[in-house]
Amino acid sequence: MRAMVQTGFGGVDVVRLSQLPDPAPGPAEVVIRVHSAALNQLDLLQRRGTTRLPGFRLPHVGGMDVAGEVAAVGVEVTTVRPGDRVLVDPTIGCHTCPTCADGDPGNCPALAVVGGNRPGGFAEYVSVPATVTHRLPAHVDLAEAAALPTAWSLAWHAVQRVGAVAAGETVLIHGAASAVSVAAIQLARRAGAQVIATGRTEAKRALAAELGADAVRGDEQTVTEVRERTGGHGVDVVIDHVGSATWPTSLASLRRGGRLVLLGNTTGDQVSFSLADVYRRGLRLLGAGAYTPADFAAMLDAYLAGGLRVVRAAEYPLAELPAAYRRQETGDALGKILVRP
Repeated sequence: MRAMVQTGFGGVDVVRLSQLPDPAPGPAEVVIRVHSAALNQLDLLQRRGTTRLPGFRLPHVGGMDVAGEVAAVGVEVTTVRPGDRVLVDPTIGCHTCPTCADGDPGNCPALAVVGGNRPGGFAEYVSVPATVTHRLPAHVDLAEAAALPTAWSLAWHAVQRVGAVAAGETVLIHGAASAVSVAAIQLARRAGAQVIATGRTEAKRALAAELGADAVRGDEQTVTEVRERTGGHGVDVVIDHVGSATWPTSLASLRRGGRLVLLGNTTGDQVSFSLADVYRRGLRLLGAGAYTPADFAAMLDAYLAGGLRVVRAAEYPLAELPAAYRRQETGDALGKILVRP
């Protein structure tokens, strides 16, 4: 099969089109003919070598988010069959440790991630455990579905489970046009909340407005604008996957008793703040952590029920993955970038 294989660390030239043997399914696995795979931040970080999941090794085939058709199944598989259209949850636990027994494989000590530390979807075929495949109805666009797994599951976990966003609340979401924010805006609106979203460019703010958010610039005036839009009170919840660059704005935008949900650090990991400000205002700082299989299933059910929109920035043929990486690295893409074999 054709696959885009990473053989080193650095720029886009470390990933090249190669020929690999077609995968064969293990007893409890399925082989999927990849229709579409989506880029994620982890793909970029592991290509550069700045972040690597435990167990990562070269050569490596990335691509965490995969949708396609089942091409072959192992002898123990009864849940899907060849020809089924499926979406993959990339998180794979060991199924035996206490964390997995609690339904939280994302925190498994032996965590495996499709496209993270095992071969992923930047190839014509990928082999995964049957337990992480979810069948899709015929009317669902596989390219759209490929945009869902990581971004939408993280957003669901942050908005619904950790943030517990409720009807009538006001939510501030940073990075309006990122895939996680596109999902979070819609999920918060679905919960009945008013959403304020920050975006650096007019195009990003326009997209946020299309999705139902009140868009603001995301600069030194953000807190003032948030206070004006909330009658001086501040927001009930902030969803922040940006990190240190937005930390002061996030804290200052919260009302008394507000909740700050943290799920990323792309602009930096270290912050400082006043403990007195946090405890006197009764603020709650909530780390979102890893999503669960239950989150993934609930997210997918919500999407299949209709009314939620996937935003695709661009699609590239498999051999043009380097160009897709370059587009992702500009920071100007609106939504998900997809790759198709």
